[in-house]
Amino acid sequence: MTATDVLEPLSPLRGAGALTSPSMNAHFSLSKTRTFKPKRNIAEGTKQYQLKRYAEATLGSGNLRLAVILPEGEDLNEWLAVNTVDFFNHLNMLYGTIAEFCTTTECPIMCAGPRFEYQWQDPTSAQFKKPTKMSAPEYVDHLMNWVQAQLDDEAVFPSKIGVPFSDNFRSTVMSILRRLFRVYAHIYNHHFAQICALSIEAHLNTSYRHFLLFVHEFSLIDPRELAPLAELNEAILAEN
Repeated sequence: MTATDVLEPLSPLRGAGALTSPSMNAHFSLSKTRTFKPKRNIAEGTKQYQLKRYAEATLGSGNLRLAVILPEGEDLNEWLAVNTVDFFNHLNMLYGTIAEFCTTTECPIMCAGPRFEYQWQDPTSAQFKKPTKMSAPEYVDHLMNWVQAQLDDEAVFPSKIGVPFSDNFRSTVMSILRRLFRVYAHIYNHHFAQICALSIEAHLNTSYRHFLLFVHEFSLIDPRELAPLAELNEAILAEN
């Protein structure tokens, strides 16, 4: 199953959303985070589970550049699969912390700053065969459901030993990560004040830095798609 969506320029007057937020409790606990969608877990005993444990250990070293490199002798598709699931789960958690503030009133257009609007399109859906404008929470809801369906489809993300990946697996991963980036871009542009009020900006920054270094390492997102966070991206990639 594939789906596409559209990025189009916005005039400054149509730029979406204030960067300020309603009042909220500034104390944050991961245990209190509302998960937006069910997490996709990797079964123990599988190759992907072993790679997940390796990735977690490498991340623990604090060297994110090292953490994204394909382990020697491992299959690239397995590595892409493990990390795609993790990025989905991380972003799922982060968006869940601000979902109550990302409303149709506060975010009537899914966008990233005043210049980029995202429209939803899914050729497999009768309702969304054409690019469709919608609010940010509606867009994210469709996106998360779509990604969840990809991750749960054994024909797309096989979890059983011996089941091969499809020939278009890399293309599927690229579509998923491209869309997940748009949620990061929306959060940074329209909910960063809320993230800071919750004192979880370090979580967001680490998650996004890991995400960007990974997609850069394997050329998984067209640089033009990354334009909404261009300055942040340049700073991350310029780090030693």
